[in-house]
Amino acid sequence: MRKTLLILLTFFGLTRVQAQFISDEAIEVSVGYGLSVPYDEVGFFGTGFFAQGEYVLGINEWIDLRPYAGYIFTEMNENFGGPIKPEDKATINAFLFGGKARFVIPVDWVAPYLELGVGSTVGTFETVTAKRKFEKSGINLHFPVSLGIELGPNHNVTLELTGYLHNSPAQVAGAVAIGLSFPVGYYY
Repeated sequence: MRKTLLILLTFFGLTRVQAQFISDEAIEVSVGYGLSVPYDEVGFFGTGFFAQGEYVLGINEWIDLRPYAGYIFTEMNENFGGPIKPEDKATINAFLFGGKARFVIPVDWVAPYLELGVGSTVGTFETVTAKRKFEKSGINLHFPVSLGIELGPNHNVTLELTGYLHNSPAQVAGAVAIGLSFPVGYYY
């Protein structure tokens, strides 16, 4: 009985400590122009749509932790990639999820940031070049990297260039996106 009581009190104490660790919470929604580029060719790329939601856990004004989920869809577009061979492809139709950390330089009105993390992509990839042929559906590991700026007095608007580095399909899926952040309050 004493051990059970001790475990319950420890668990309750740890959940209360977490509340002090996180200074603020928010939801950020980003929408943008999706891109997919193979690692070993630069003459063509896919274009499409990107959307992502993040749950922002602010540690301090310099660092945020961000679990995320999103969707990206790209297809080949000869209007932007120039003349390409019919077999060349760099497309993706997938769901993204994972976690990342945002490192911000907290400047008034315009705050630059860098994001790094790890996650997974579930969906269909096509990377066909002179050196590689990868056409599969499934789950793949990715590493998100983003550069951007937070705008406004509360830094609730973002402009970013984001990329998801995939090793197996040998392509970078990414986006040029705009985001809006909405604070989430505590209701105790």
